[in-house]
Amino acid sequence: MRAHDDAALLLRIRAEFTEMPGLKLTLPQASRLFQLERARCQMMLSSLVATGQLARRGDTFVRRPSA
Repeated sequence: MRAHDDAALLLRIRAEFTEMPGLKLTLPQASRLFQLERARCQMMLSSLVATGQLARRGDTFVRRPSA
């Protein structure tokens, strides 16, 4: 069940960044927005960075520019 929850959460996070292209969130901001503990939020955001869907800009997470 956890894998299903993680997949749904990744879709939700990605959708937020897609709907608001200029969105920039720090880890604490993302944790509050997505109502996640920081460690789980970090894992989700890092996964999206690793797959090229988000990028890190300093201490913020942003939508990766289209190629």
